[in-house]
Amino acid sequence: MKKQRKWWIPGTAVLCVAVGVGISLFLRYRGKSPEELLISYMNCISAGKYEKMYEMIDAKASGNISLEDFTRRNQAIYEGIEMQDMKISEIDCSEKEKTVKYTASFDTAAGKVSFENEASFTRGKEGCLLVWEDSLIFPELGARDRVSVAAIPAERGEILDRNGTVLAGKGLVSSVGIVPGKLEDRESAISEISGLLEMDQEQIEEMLAADWVTEDSFVPLKTLPKVQELELGTLEPEEDVVREKDRQQNLLEIPGVMISDKEARTYPLGEAAAHLIGYVQSVTAEDLEEHEGEGYRTDSVIGKTGIEALYEKELKGRDGCRICVVDDQGNEKTVLAQTPKEDGTDIRLTIDAGLQKSCYEQFQQDPGCSVAMDPMTGEVLALVSTPSYDSNDFILGLTDEQWTALNEDAGKPLYNRFREAWCPGSSIKPIIAAVGLKTGTLDPAEDFGNVGLSWQKDASWGDFYVTTLHAYEPVTMKNALIYSDNIYFAKAALKIGAENLENSLDELGFGQEIPFEILMTPSSYSNTGKIESEVQLADSGYGQGELLMNPLYLASLYTAFLNDGNVLRPRLQYEEKAEGEIWLEGAFSPEHVAQVLEGMDGVVNDPNGTGYGAHRTDIRLAGKTGTAELKESQEDTSGTEIGWFAVFTEEVEAERPLLLVSMVEDVKQLGGSGYVVAKDKVILDEYLGR
Repeated sequence: MKKQRKWWIPGTAVLCVAVGVGISLFLRYRGKSPEELLISYMNCISAGKYEKMYEMIDAKASGNISLEDFTRRNQAIYEGIEMQDMKISEIDCSEKEKTVKYTASFDTAAGKVSFENEASFTRGKEGCLLVWEDSLIFPELGARDRVSVAAIPAERGEILDRNGTVLAGKGLVSSVGIVPGKLEDRESAISEISGLLEMDQEQIEEMLAADWVTEDSFVPLKTLPKVQELELGTLEPEEDVVREKDRQQNLLEIPGVMISDKEARTYPLGEAAAHLIGYVQSVTAEDLEEHEGEGYRTDSVIGKTGIEALYEKELKGRDGCRICVVDDQGNEKTVLAQTPKEDGTDIRLTIDAGLQKSCYEQFQQDPGCSVAMDPMTGEVLALVSTPSYDSNDFILGLTDEQWTALNEDAGKPLYNRFREAWCPGSSIKPIIAAVGLKTGTLDPAEDFGNVGLSWQKDASWGDFYVTTLHAYEPVTMKNALIYSDNIYFAKAALKIGAENLENSLDELGFGQEIPFEILMTPSSYSNTGKIESEVQLADSGYGQGELLMNPLYLASLYTAFLNDGNVLRPRLQYEEKAEGEIWLEGAFSPEHVAQVLEGMDGVVNDPNGTGYGAHRTDIRLAGKTGTAELKESQEDTSGTEIGWFAVFTEEVEAERPLLLVSMVEDVKQLGGSGYVVAKDKVILDEYLGR
């Protein structure tokens, strides 16, 4: 005769459903019934109460298993698979066979597991006890089997330029290591290896002394760049490539040293795009805590800076997981649960890798930055900060000496200059001219009169004079832009007035965040939010005083000169058939931008223009140079000069539309803004001449 009880346990709450009248009349033990015992046992698993579970088993009938062995086995498996939310249902007890059949289901790191199982029990004076076997964990699990939990790593998404060129992706590096048993003269070999790898001998000895190391083990010491034969096959291979090849050849000549290929994140543009693309690093304890529940493991990597950090969620993907029972020979017996990996999403940027590299190569020794845009769509084609660092070095692993050198370098290679705001100098003059026209305070045809190379409004300015470099006539707006006349624009600012200028600059987005994927420092016209004096107002007219502008913001404002006065939103994520999105509609009228554009055209195409060095006969360019003096007082002769050049293709239907803004921090001894113009000309020739 057989009686049944059916139970449903959601989590740790137990719902008992009695079936039939007088159920289990013959199972009136002094302790718990088999069903109740099983339920209590399973509830303890979720709570991790292994000692309490042990009290519910018949140790003798269970092979005399000790508490220590019982706890070790159960804990390793249940916690290893990350078991949660145990549910037991469809309990069917047989007194005759001394068994309890049931269905178990729970969540794991690889998804839900569900199976039918059978537990045996014994009956004594104290009631029921379970007979524990490995199969009580999983029906397929034998005493000598193990449960394998294997992560299936997701591929990190690539970062691509607009043409599909890889800016960050999977590549190969060289892993250098030692096979201890093959070292011939250990002391001499380790000494030579430490010199070639720039590692302490003690550090190498510690790595070789690790518990897992045997005579035949490959003990990795350091990751080095992968030197491709293609790189060496060029007519003039770079010195560092040849040097690295020689180093690795010398390492291989030492018996016991091996070099093998290893997959790693690589950055093909290296220094040219480091501040933009950033880099990944192994997760830290803080990362794991901050991103708990997001699928990171101790061997995961995470984006630390740049696009790698900005799009971490999309690039990362989600690892898969596979839980299976494996026999003592390593053969897979059964798969208990499996979730497929979800590879990360590729991020395609508007960046042009060739232009990015060209900008870097021209200014790599100069503290400064460059921003390039398509002025008809707002797509950002290049974002460069110089000097720079190599993102690949963070993947290979920086030594303490390398990290210190980067931080103490006077050029500040870790400093991202394109995100900051700088004194714009004369590069703001077209904006001031357009503001004057919009507010009706400037007449573009008015001759302000030639007052020489130095001017002040009146004696109330004391020792302060506005100076300029060129005398010319007539002193009109167009000519003032061509000759970059500070005096004209100081007078223009006074005509506009402080309140008008403040309101106009506020409307143009000063003090606001730029609507762009990367956070940029907002631009500002005063430290206090107000133009406090006449002198400050005059200074602001030619980009001095307390004016600070972000280079990307300046480039964005310049798009108004090709879009009927509308300022386009800069964008970094690529879209097929991108169209310009207006950020500031009607910033200026089409008539006013046309009037200002006459002067900007002359800057590049008039032989007297300060940007004439970039003149071309095939493609019409327009733009504005700028030099900002940074000094303690008017008499200070030791201050620095920031050099600017903003230039763009003037034709709306240009085949390769381009707006390029470059800034160098100190051009005082280099020829002023002319130094930047000459560098930009090379970039323009390379890009427009493709």
